[in-house]
Amino acid sequence: MAHDDHTGQPLLAVNNLNIAFANDAGETAITRDVSFTVGHGERVGVVGESGCGKTVTGLALLGLLPERTARVRGEILFQGRDLLNMPARELRRLRGRDISMIFQEPMSALDPVFTIGEQLTETLRAHEKVGRREARERAVAALEEVGIPSPHLRLDDYPYQFSGGMRQRVMIAMALICRPRLVIADEPTTALDVTVQAQIIDLLRELSDTTGTALLFITHDLGVVAETCSRLLTMYAGEVVESAPVDTVLRRPAHPYSSGLLRSLPGLSERGGRLPSIPGRVPAPGQMPAGCRFQARCPHSADGCEQGQPLRELDNGRLARCWRGAELTLPGAVT
Repeated sequence: MAHDDHTGQPLLAVNNLNIAFANDAGETAITRDVSFTVGHGERVGVVGESGCGKTVTGLALLGLLPERTARVRGEILFQGRDLLNMPARELRRLRGRDISMIFQEPMSALDPVFTIGEQLTETLRAHEKVGRREARERAVAALEEVGIPSPHLRLDDYPYQFSGGMRQRVMIAMALICRPRLVIADEPTTALDVTVQAQIIDLLRELSDTTGTALLFITHDLGVVAETCSRLLTMYAGEVVESAPVDTVLRRPAHPYSSGLLRSLPGLSERGGRLPSIPGRVPAPGQMPAGCRFQARCPHSADGCEQGQPLRELDNGRLARCWRGAELTLPGAVT
């Protein structure tokens, strides 16, 4: 996959993204100094337990957090332009046209009172100068592209007339209809059964390959990332704790948390044996330890872990937020 354009610039560069929410006590920090890049056409997976800051990061990229309570600081550079300083009107134009999002629950993201066709053509006409007839033709083509049978007939149906898997396909068609450069997919397969999940993953990978669209895939499922993405970001307690090519992490993770996630995958445990799990729980926002945030749950904790942990550069283009990352030999998913 191409990682940058002819200027040497990544498509998306997030630098020191800090997200907090205002409350009666002041502010509660949710993420701390989150930094990563997504190259042109690249597929990057973001994994971690619930509450680690994955979804809130995805929403912040598109300016979709509540304005009154969210405090977003740092830099979000899309094709070199900072989205955090972009006028609201310009950001609305960019949203859906250049960057789009596939949400976790399609039934709440689709409007129940409008037909699928009305919602698809509205997205298209909001960003491109197309007539009603051309918009409808392109909406039919978009539904066909995501594998919906008889798309010219289904266009006039309402969301409730589609199954969960078909609704998610509609969401993907809506996200891709303007041919964006980046799609943020937030747990797009969580509510689906295993067979449909596999179809949706194949579809996203295939569409990314054929259209050159970059993908930021937010999920708690490392298996999905292994099938879909070329690079993996592991998040824990609001921080990126590892960033590396997927194959590298599967063979030899550098952060104990990444290793714990891999070992707790059901397909990797011994048949009939106990499924390994990570003890304890993620610290609550506003109650983060001063040093390594994973220390209390880490089997490899030692003197030095009580110090603040920066992301350190290791071999093979990987980063890990662990001072022992280079010396530990941690089990992965592939031997």
